[in-house]
Amino acid sequence: MKPSKSDLDLLQGSWSVAALEMDGAGMPPDMLAEGRIEVKGARFRSLNMGAVYEGDIVVDSDARPKTFDLTFTKGPEKGNTNRGIYEIEEGGWRLCLATRGDARPKKFATKPGTGHALQTLRRAAPAKPAKAPARAASKSATELEGEWSLVSGYMSGKPMDDVMIQYGVRSFAGNRTTLKFGPQTYIDALFTLDASQTPHAIDFAHTKGMYAGKDQLGIYESDGKTLKLSTAPPGQPRPADFEMRGANTVSIFRKR
Repeated sequence: MKPSKSDLDLLQGSWSVAALEMDGAGMPPDMLAEGRIEVKGARFRSLNMGAVYEGDIVVDSDARPKTFDLTFTKGPEKGNTNRGIYEIEEGGWRLCLATRGDARPKKFATKPGTGHALQTLRRAAPAKPAKAPARAASKSATELEGEWSLVSGYMSGKPMDDVMIQYGVRSFAGNRTTLKFGPQTYIDALFTLDASQTPHAIDFAHTKGMYAGKDQLGIYESDGKTLKLSTAPPGQPRPADFEMRGANTVSIFRKR
């Protein structure tokens, strides 16, 4: 008789992020579409979620609830250990993770201010190789240079959650822009501006994150203190205005 597989054996392979809740607020599905977590042996790695996170995973299937520790060896959390609980479901697994501190979550739930993340993972289809960005751009500073705090936004047909707004930061440096929510990078892209158009045009060539390998069209306006962006889903026509409707993402930032 073959020995039964351990939980670590069952977690081997590639997993897509089906749902994510942070501090009591759910993340829009569009932000999770390309997110993956890979487990190989006693190692884990995150992909297509901005910065790459890698490290060691230790599970305790005898604990109730079952527990796991992630010790990061690469990425922004290098040297830190996050503690969590998990359960294996048919076709997937669910975990609740403390993103700061040593206190392990006791339940599969999150509340504002706890720093807990609740994730549902499903078996991922084979990854498609990302295509190279379609264009390069000037590396000199632009009118958007610097960091901008998110003050309001609309995405996936509804206003963004307060937690997303609280932690959202958009950065522009030369021809590169990133969008972070707390420590997690969701967008990393090259961009070009065309202020001769009305409204002004901005094009993105995504290199990492939720739209890795895809191009995206948008519009912007800025007075140096406030920045307004409207972007269409990758492959869709450029927005004509900043109205919060349909599938477009509209976000307003304040210079930090």
